Amino acid sequence: MSEWAISFPNLGITLNHVGKTVTIFGIDIAYYGITMVTAIIIGLLVVQSEAKRSGQDKELYLDFALYAIVFSIIGARLYYVIFSWDYYKENLLSVFNIRQGGMAIYGSIIGGAITLYVFAKVKKQKFFLMADTLCLGLVTGQIIGRFGNFFNREAFGDYTNGLFAMKIPIEAVRDNDLTQRIIDNMKDGCILVHPTFLYEALWNLLLLIFLLFYRKHKHFDGELLFIYLSGYGFGRALIESLRTDQLKIANTGIAVSQLLACVCVIVSAWVITFNNYKVYKAKKRKEGK
Repeated sequence: MSEWAISFPNLGITLNHVGKTVTIFGIDIAYYGITMVTAIIIGLLVVQSEAKRSGQDKELYLDFALYAIVFSIIGARLYYVIFSWDYYKENLLSVFNIRQGGMAIYGSIIGGAITLYVFAKVKKQKFFLMADTLCLGLVTGQIIGRFGNFFNREAFGDYTNGLFAMKIPIEAVRDNDLTQRIIDNMKDGCILVHPTFLYEALWNLLLLIFLLFYRKHKHFDGELLFIYLSGYGFGRALIESLRTDQLKIANTGIAVSQLLACVCVIVSAWVITFNNYKVYKAKKRKEGK
């Protein structure tokens, strides 16, 4: 099996040459970066389409995107660097090298949320209405963006020989992504692992389909946002348990993304339940008059 091959042997799928970069006019451009740009563009198109459908100014979201893209990328990188500081404190210049990955979606969400809060205040817009619209584009971008991990041979799980097992040459992956179990089950210089980035992309696709169906039935501004946070958090908490590249809280064995995902599920479930109860009570009072 060549260094550039990726296969799913139990599905009978083999891709013989999956490169990490493409050369254009003598410049190497990472597929990871191309995937991220594609995710942003398509996500923004989804947001503008939803804004138009719901009677909002779609140009407002284009203005917001100019700020959000920058601060979301900064947030994603800062989050990753902070929880990988043991490595980056010895390799400070690597902090600025994002071509080889090293971005965290929760950092991106936090950066985007802070940017939206400030933007909504300045523009005198409803934060939660905008958040409902934006979360549709966000989850769309996540579906596409996860395939950047595919090109980088990263964000995979531990050893498995199940139906979706992914086979890749060991020389194509980072040493710190390997576990002893993966190494012990290596054959012919190749490893078999869970394609957790694929699991997350598929889970997000199901979440997007649900949000698109439910959006016309939402009961309050912010409901789609909290459904997204709870749905994504639930899936991420499960999938994160399989990954070998977990970012851990210092001096603990706790995966920070898994903990944050659980918090999102609990808080979002409470907000959804509380606000739907308020809507139900208001409806009953109206019917009683």
